[in-house]
Amino acid sequence: MSAMTPVSERLLLAAALLAATLAAQAQTGSGKSGTQTYKWVNEKGEIQYGDSVPAQYAQSERAILNRQGVEVGKVDSRKNAQQAAEQARRDQDAERRRQHDQFLLTTYTSTRDIERLRDERLDQIDGQIKAAQAYIETLDSRLATLQERALRFKPYSQRPDARRMPDDLVEELVRVANESRDQRRSLDTRRQDQLDVRAQFDSDIARFRELTARDRS
Repeated sequence: MSAMTPVSERLLLAAALLAATLAAQAQTGSGKSGTQTYKWVNEKGEIQYGDSVPAQYAQSERAILNRQGVEVGKVDSRKNAQQAAEQARRDQDAERRRQHDQFLLTTYTSTRDIERLRDERLDQIDGQIKAAQAYIETLDSRLATLQERALRFKPYSQRPDARRMPDDLVEELVRVANESRDQRRSLDTRRQDQLDVRAQFDSDIARFRELTARDRS
C-alpha cells in the first residue's frame, strides 16, 4: 500500500473533524434546524470547522454548512478602513472610465471629430498665449521706462542734490513689476494647459479607436 501524501492526510483530517462536529451536534441536540457550521482557513492554510468562528478569524472569509456538511452560504472577509477606501477609489476610477468611454462613443462618430475639436482647443490656447506674450512685452517696456526714471532719485542716484523717489513712482514700479510676474505665471499655466489638452485628446483618440475596433470585432 502506498504511503499517504500530506494533502491526503489533511483532507482526511478535515473530513473527520467535520464528521465529529456534526455527530456532536446531533448527540447534544445542537444540530437542530437553524444551527450553522462554519468552515474557514487558519493561518497555516488548514481548513477548520466549528459552530462558531474564533475571534482571530472573525474578519476572514468563511463558508456556512448545513447539517449534512453541504455549503449553503459564504461570509466574505471584512475589509479594514484602508482596504475599503482603496476599493472605493478603484470603483470610482472604474466608473469614471466607464462614463468617459460612453461619452466618447456617444459624442464622436470618428477620430476626425476628435482631432477637429482638439485643433480648435489648441488654437484657442495658442491665441491666449500670444495675447499674454504681447501684454508681457508691454509691461516690460513700461517697467523699463519706470526704472529709468527711478535712476534720477535716491537711493539710485549718487548726485548729492538727488531727491527722494516720489511715492507715485514707487507704487507704479511695484504694481507693474507684480503684474509682469503674475502674467508670466499665467503664461506658464497656459503653456501647461496646451500640453495637457494635447495629451488628453491623444489619449481619447487612442481609446476611441480601441472601443470602436472592439465593437466591430
